[in-house]
Amino acid sequence: MARPRRSNDWGFPRWRSYGSTSEAAQVRLCDRHGCTEAGNCPAPKAPNSPDRWYFCQNHAAEYNSKWDYFAGLDEAEAAERAKNEQRDNSGFAESTYYGWTGSGDGSRSADEMRALEVLGLEADADFDAIKKAWRNKAKEVHPDVRPGDEQAAQEFLKLQLAYDVLRQAEERREWRG
Repeated sequence: MARPRRSNDWGFPRWRSYGSTSEAAQVRLCDRHGCTEAGNCPAPKAPNSPDRWYFCQNHAAEYNSKWDYFAGLDEAEAAERAKNEQRDNSGFAESTYYGWTGSGDGSRSADEMRALEVLGLEADADFDAIKKAWRNKAKEVHPDVRPGDEQAAQEFLKLQLAYDVLRQAEERREWRG
């Protein structure tokens, strides 16, 4: 007579985490040739197409880095679509008030990203790195160091504006808590 197999539930099914069954889980592999990672990041195969590639996180980032959302549109259509996207997605920008995200993960504004680009920094740079980069670049083009050089003065003003944008954003983050 076969002995019944003992359950891991001990009579309390909620003690076991959801999805912890002993059956094999079906995993979709990344659609990139030769990749054996799980393909859990959908990416469109073509604009306005319901068909999707499923990439691992690394290959999805690589695929999306060259994606041009406005490809094939003239300048007026691209501006109109960008305006509509910004209007429709403004609720997501408002959620940054609650501090659910940290720097470098999409919580920086477009102005902050342009300021970081001027300073030659990545999106996840902390404020100490911002201050250091600003000081190093400002020392090279400061009007006291290069008097009479109009191009250096313009570059210094650009660096100063970028630093001010990032400093004010940092102050807002600190103020929120």
